[in-house]
Amino acid sequence: MTLTNILEEPNQEKRIQRMREEIEKLGGVFSTDADMPADLEEEFLKHVLEYEQSKPTSVFRLLENAGFEIPAPDALDDSQLPLRLEELVHKMASMGAYLLNTNHLSDRELYEYLYNEGLREEAMLFPENPSYAYMIDLTGSGSAEDMHLYLKYYADEDFRSRWAKDWPEDPMPPHEDPSFDRDRKLPKSPLG
Repeated sequence: MTLTNILEEPNQEKRIQRMREEIEKLGGVFSTDADMPADLEEEFLKHVLEYEQSKPTSVFRLLENAGFEIPAPDALDDSQLPLRLEELVHKMASMGAYLLNTNHLSDRELYEYLYNEGLREEAMLFPENPSYAYMIDLTGSGSAEDMHLYLKYYADEDFRSRWAKDWPEDPMPPHEDPSFDRDRKLPKSPLG
């Protein structure tokens, strides 16, 4: 049963029950919170079911489907690239996709990363849903290299101290200010 079919049910209790049943068919298990208002539970279940029934796609594919041309990096000279990168970042934001921690890369390096990797990763995307945001964190892969970059350029002293305490065997790079100042000007997710 699709979410659309479920939402046609006029009785809220039945809609909630049907959504729970559909999610359970997909392998989901929920505890019951008697204090949760029905409207909140219904909205939560609707988001879970929407997510579970969606097919992964990529930001690159969404942009292309919207008619946004993404030229290869080598097709852009150094005078064209900054404006094209800015247009790309704003178009991504209009579709609910945002960038984090980019200041360690030049405009060309960032564009190359987005073109070759970042925009091509498959993800669950909901461009029509303003309560959903997809974040592309350029230090968020969990790799040792990304953690090193985060500690070096982005982590505040409190985070660095906690990291050193929790992981004393990890080398702590000295803090450096990144070479570029782009992040403060990037579009921000309305979700924070």
